[in-house]
Amino acid sequence: MCMHSVLLGGAKQRAFLLKAHDMGFTRGKYVFVPYDALLYSLPYTNISYVTLQNDTRLQQAYDAVLTITVASDLMSFSEAFNMAKRSGELTISHEPEQVSPLFGTIYNGLYLIAKAIHNSRRAGQWLSGSNLAYFTRNMTFQGFNQNIRIDSQGESQTNYVILDTDGWGSKLYRCYLVELSTGTLRFAGKSIHFPGGSPPSSDSSCWFDPEAVCTGGVEIIYVIIVLVVILVLALGALGITLVIRWRIQQIQLVKGPNRILLTLEDLTFIDPQLSKQKITLEDLTDSKSVIDDKSTKSADPFQSENSVGTVTHETSNVAVYEGDWVWMKKFKDGHFKEVKQSSTKIFTKMKDLRNENVNPFLGFFIDCDMFAIVTEHCSRGSLHDLLRNDDVKLDWMFKSSLLLDLIKGIKYLHHRDFPHGRLKSKNCVVDGRFVLKITDYGYNELLDNQKAPKEIPPAAELFWTAPELLRDLEHSRKGTCKGDVYSFAIILQEVVVRGAPYCMLGLSAEEIIRKVRKPPPMCRPTVAPDQAPLECIQLMKQCWSEHPERRPTFDEIFDQFKLINKGKKTNIIDSMLRMLEQYSSNLEELIRERTEELEVEKQRTEKLLSEMLPPSVAEALKTGATVEPEYFDQVTIYFSDIVGFTTISSLSDPIEVVDLLNDLYSLFDAVLSNHDVYKVETIGDAYMVASGLPKRNGNKHAEEVANMSLNILSAVGTFKMRHMPEVPVRIRIGIHSGPCVAGVVGLTMPRYCLFGDTVNTASRMESTGLPYRIHVNQSTVKILRSLNEGYKIEVRGKTELKGKGIEETYWLVGQSSFTKPLPKPPEIKPGENNHGLNPEDIAAYKKRKAEKRLAESQNQKQGETTGKTW
Repeated sequence: MCMHSVLLGGAKQRAFLLKAHDMGFTRGKYVFVPYDALLYSLPYTNISYVTLQNDTRLQQAYDAVLTITVASDLMSFSEAFNMAKRSGELTISHEPEQVSPLFGTIYNGLYLIAKAIHNSRRAGQWLSGSNLAYFTRNMTFQGFNQNIRIDSQGESQTNYVILDTDGWGSKLYRCYLVELSTGTLRFAGKSIHFPGGSPPSSDSSCWFDPEAVCTGGVEIIYVIIVLVVILVLALGALGITLVIRWRIQQIQLVKGPNRILLTLEDLTFIDPQLSKQKITLEDLTDSKSVIDDKSTKSADPFQSENSVGTVTHETSNVAVYEGDWVWMKKFKDGHFKEVKQSSTKIFTKMKDLRNENVNPFLGFFIDCDMFAIVTEHCSRGSLHDLLRNDDVKLDWMFKSSLLLDLIKGIKYLHHRDFPHGRLKSKNCVVDGRFVLKITDYGYNELLDNQKAPKEIPPAAELFWTAPELLRDLEHSRKGTCKGDVYSFAIILQEVVVRGAPYCMLGLSAEEIIRKVRKPPPMCRPTVAPDQAPLECIQLMKQCWSEHPERRPTFDEIFDQFKLINKGKKTNIIDSMLRMLEQYSSNLEELIRERTEELEVEKQRTEKLLSEMLPPSVAEALKTGATVEPEYFDQVTIYFSDIVGFTTISSLSDPIEVVDLLNDLYSLFDAVLSNHDVYKVETIGDAYMVASGLPKRNGNKHAEEVANMSLNILSAVGTFKMRHMPEVPVRIRIGIHSGPCVAGVVGLTMPRYCLFGDTVNTASRMESTGLPYRIHVNQSTVKILRSLNEGYKIEVRGKTELKGKGIEETYWLVGQSSFTKPLPKPPEIKPGENNHGLNPEDIAAYKKRKAEKRLAESQNQKQGETTGKTW
């Protein structure tokens, strides 16, 4: 009955059953089976259907119905809900409502698709219909109200239950359990209740006769004849379909973009040595003619015999196919005589393999009694070649990238139920981007399918073969997934030590194979702990376990290898980009540090420049501007020197003279920082200062220089020379005010110089002054008196200034607000120039120096006497 179940409110099925009841078809002649209940799990555990309770006629009619539905758990959701309420797990007051059982079917379907998507993503596959269908196989999960199991063919192995009433109640009871996985029918504890007390009879002769069960009123012989005719027609149609399909497959094998069988017309053979050279397709246009006409010779006597024009399918394994270089894995003579039809299935299976780390199968060459597998040509050669090339530097990052490519490739093959069987470093090729790809898969399977004679390979070719396979070489050449794990362990040893398998044992290949085939003791390579991470060495030992069941799968190997690298990407390109990013970051940090250092040095330079030159002048010079000479109508210039400096220098060592000037001028510089003045220069013991330039300050220039002079004189009064403390340092100070011109002189060492008669006059004021005195010209005195700042000025009288004649000059002896002590000027003795040191000071210094030398001499003699005594 393809109608909505009456138990769930199906009006059409209700009307149908009531009409059948009225016609007497529900009294045991027929059994009605609802179709829609097959699509979901109809609730039946301890559930009373109201539809049957309220209608006696429908209850009697439904006694003739056998309900077949998806088996569910023994406890219904309603029972679980009520039990949770009773136990206090749920505190809500709502009562459960019955929803359509199709909800559970929809839930199971969505959950199945979600798990298939998850498994596909986990395996690193694209989302497609074929991949989703593939990853639903061999799946088991808890559905809405029953366990769902999908077999290896992608078919759901759902159990069904046959339900029946007891003839008068409104409940359904389990009678039989149908197990599709085993094809069995199990009794569930309650027999089926038939309305007539027994099942319907199997023989009949009419349609819908109230008195008999019928088959339609057709003679059985005619039914048989019709069935035979239909069967013959179906078989004929099937045969024609298979023939057409086979023909199409044969055409597709040799023609079209996806052709598999290749001939000489499809390939252009080239010299493998040309892989290091750049050639074009135009260079290869004449190569095919050699196959048809081997007598063709090059007109160029200097052309090599191995050039493109002389290469044939017999001498080369490298060819050009559709513009790309390909590699040909040739089979030995006698392995193939013809390609069997069953082998094309293997070709198709190999053609469908698409993974970055699996070298794609492009076709199978069959021509000129030669058979070969055609794959992409990888310019870096095999992993075996790469490991033995000392020119290629392999750090752990590089090695782990190659190993991860290998793991991902084999993992993909195993997910496609395609064990390799010949896994070794020679069958792992590396392309120009240093991506490792697995090749030579399907080789043994083709040999088995073609019934090729079995040959025992040399012992050196068996290093990668698992022990359990070594013991049965004569009977089986197909590989296993666990055997591939063992092969991976040997390759891992090659990569870690960068050497041949078992290279550290010093045994012959035959002896090693004999020990591996027949333990104990177990014979395996030895790897030093410092050659790889300890986790990697432990993984290698797990993979070459003597017991296959103890070896991890490649899914587990992949997870462990990611932990070894701590989740870091090991793709070589990514690693190179990461190194470039790190280098860029380091470079940026280095540039930042150098910029900061440059900024510090720039500030130091600017500070030094501003100390050597006025800030305005220094800023102009930094920008490359020309500094024009500038006229100042009123400035005050200060000169000072040390009295008796020549005598002091003659009595001192050079370093002591330098210390003296450094200490004294540091003292002067500290005083200058508190006044609006500019230090022009120092020459020997001469110290020159100006105010009113380069920054004009009105009439304050005389005040600033006068105050500065008093402060300097006060500071000098307590100053002592480190090496000559007995001798006081006396200075002479000369001040003059007037106009001058200032400008920058020189390019290599530019100097800010002052020019004019004011400079000469100030110098003469200093040279004609006296110790501990401030000699002031009349022009400066006028400005100081005009300021009314209480400056104490004494008249010196007429003084002869060299080159200027006799002028009235003055002494600046103090200021009303100046409270610091000033040194007392020495007495002026008639007939002396008063520009030298006092003899008494010199004598005291010489006496102290002589006493010091005498003490040193006595200490030296005492030391010599003590040494002789000992």
